[in-house]
Amino acid sequence: MVVGAINTLFGTAVMLVLYNIFGCSYWVSSFSDYFFGSILSYFLNKHFTFHYQGTDWRSIMKFALNIIICYLIAYSLALPLTRKALESMHLTKPIIENVAMLVGTGLFMVINYVGQKFFAFKRSV
Repeated sequence: MVVGAINTLFGTAVMLVLYNIFGCSYWVSSFSDYFFGSILSYFLNKHFTFHYQGTDWRSIMKFALNIIICYLIAYSLALPLTRKALESMHLTKPIIENVAMLVGTGLFMVINYVGQKFFAFKRSV
């Protein structure tokens, strides 16, 4: 639980700073959240959450595939869903994109955890 909170706060901070302070695009900012948050997530989850002792290169490759799949799902859904949900409110593009980044982070966090637990760090029985 603590590891998930650390990953989420770190990635969200990176994303929002890039978007709101440095003026990076929605896609660059959200990708940075997933990319840098995933690197932190790999090491913290491997050691503290799942106590995984498997082969490093194999777990890294499985972890990377999991991240790519999770990113594509979150990337494909967050912005269109947020636009649709907020269309009647006539909000500005930056507000919609900030909300979409938070929605994407939530989606990513849930599916990434499931992917790590059952795919990347799955223990053999």
